[in-house]
Amino acid sequence: MDVKEAIEKRRAYRALGPADITDGLMAELAEAARLMPSCFNNQPWKFVFVRSPEALSRVHACLSKHNDWVKSASLIIAAFAAKDRDCVIKEREYYLFDLGQAVGALQLRATELGLVAHPIAGFDNEAVRKALGIPAGNMVITLINVGKKTENKGALTPQQAAAEDERPARLPAENIYSVDAYDERLEARPAR
Repeated sequence: MDVKEAIEKRRAYRALGPADITDGLMAELAEAARLMPSCFNNQPWKFVFVRSPEALSRVHACLSKHNDWVKSASLIIAAFAAKDRDCVIKEREYYLFDLGQAVGALQLRATELGLVAHPIAGFDNEAVRKALGIPAGNMVITLINVGKKTENKGALTPQQAAAEDERPARLPAENIYSVDAYDERLEARPAR
């Protein structure tokens, strides 16, 4: 699979089935993230790979309403960084951007390996940080839920189940980039 195909196949499915989470698989995903660029090569990203039933249970207790589907993930990856570990240039806090690049690479590698890697924002940051022993000063930006795509939608809300069948609509290209100057079409928002 090439990068273009991985980008096209990547989906944030919620209907997850079990996947064999080996040490080698986790190393593959971490390596994809590790190789990404960062401001002055600071590499601010950090990850806790949560695989044991006990640790998964601690993270499950930190989830927001309507995220019961996450309990079907075989692996949850807490992706975090600290502002003071990366460039802050005027108002630009690069730790957020750099962690995002690393997570994107991890997602594409998971897709290439036949897995779903679905990042979420629906959790209590402080509770996750404490549950996993992540030091204060770190922001858990996302939890990446990893498993195999399945047709079993039992853990999903009706809206979530309906969203599994088709890729959510994407804005047309003219609404995401312009050339040489800002264009009012960039104000378009995705339909919800």
